[in-house]
Amino acid sequence: KWLLLIILVITTFVTAQNSKMKSLNIIINEVKDKYAPDKRTAIFDIAVNLEKKNLILIGETNIPEAKEELMEIIKTQKIKIKDEIHNLPAEELGDQIFGIVNLSVANLRSEPKHPAELATQALLGTIVKILKYQNGFYQIQTPDEYISWVDDDGIVLIDREQLNDWVSNPKIIYLKDFGFAYSAPDENSQRVSDLVIGDILINIGEHDNFIKVQYPDKRIAYVKKDEAELVENWLQKAKPTQENIVETAKSFMGIPYMWGGTSAKGMDCSGFTKTVYFLNGVILDRDASQQVNKGILVDTENGFDSLQNGDLLFFGFKETEKSKESITHVGIYIGGLEFIHEAGLVKINSFDKSKDNFSKFRLNHFIRAKRIITSLNKNGVVMIKNSKYYNGDL
Repeated sequence: KWLLLIILVITTFVTAQNSKMKSLNIIINEVKDKYAPDKRTAIFDIAVNLEKKNLILIGETNIPEAKEELMEIIKTQKIKIKDEIHNLPAEELGDQIFGIVNLSVANLRSEPKHPAELATQALLGTIVKILKYQNGFYQIQTPDEYISWVDDDGIVLIDREQLNDWVSNPKIIYLKDFGFAYSAPDENSQRVSDLVIGDILINIGEHDNFIKVQYPDKRIAYVKKDEAELVENWLQKAKPTQENIVETAKSFMGIPYMWGGTSAKGMDCSGFTKTVYFLNGVILDRDASQQVNKGILVDTENGFDSLQNGDLLFFGFKETEKSKESITHVGIYIGGLEFIHEAGLVKINSFDKSKDNFSKFRLNHFIRAKRIITSLNKNGVVMIKNSKYYNGDL
């Protein structure tokens, strides 16, 4: 009888704990759906374990308010739990929870290892958040909120004071597609590094036809004056007008496709649209499936008459009874039923069946169009000069 009683007690306890675990998993998923629906831009990897009769919350998050709400809901449910959730940035980083990209183009990986998929790129001078360190890589978050991994040679770690110093210093932006910084004000001197359009460096002063610059790691170099501009002056002129977007897009004609690329060295489709808009003062989301959620919808129900130059065109697979909608490609409308996009290389195709550059495939897979240039600082569209990263308000 005693044995049966013990078994009954244990069974009852285990059943109760399993029921609590089920409830906790439901709560965790609800909070995750609210605060971190897209794992590309937010971390909320929380699970519940049962160890030695104790329920333990494990995992990590970079959203403090999400964890606070989770714990408050659990409290109201009167479930006893041990909190072992790690907050990001990780404690071991100390005060160095910011970084500045130190390469002309830093390759950012999906995992902390060199063979991992190229997730995206970041340009020299870009401010990033540091989340944690693992195996020679830092997990970072870029101004478009994208989370990825960069090797420790790709960035310089800084604290709040150093971040404020970088933000307050006058800077230049490199505006030639490709070029170099030199060790002396002479293009025949030793090169310090390569440069691509969009790179940003601290401006120390002018020397003849060169600008003396400083890298995030304090290297000193010289950049040709006619290949760069003061960031403040550039931002005043960097406006995403229809004309500017089309002109910038066409300047990349022929640049080869590279999965994960967001620079003049190589781009994927959304990296192309992102770079075009960046050079006109706008921070777009990283992926096409994210960009489609920004701006305002353009009516294309009965054709393309409502499209305007600069509109983003999205392609993929429409929702069916068996599958959700899938956005797999993006391009930019340039008028006359033509659009420019990165597909193998940056090229122009048409929706007009009578044209030589007509693309039946793209026409059949067109989903919708979104207008960005009328949604500046609203509808999810952020201007660089208003970005918390540009202002150092992280």
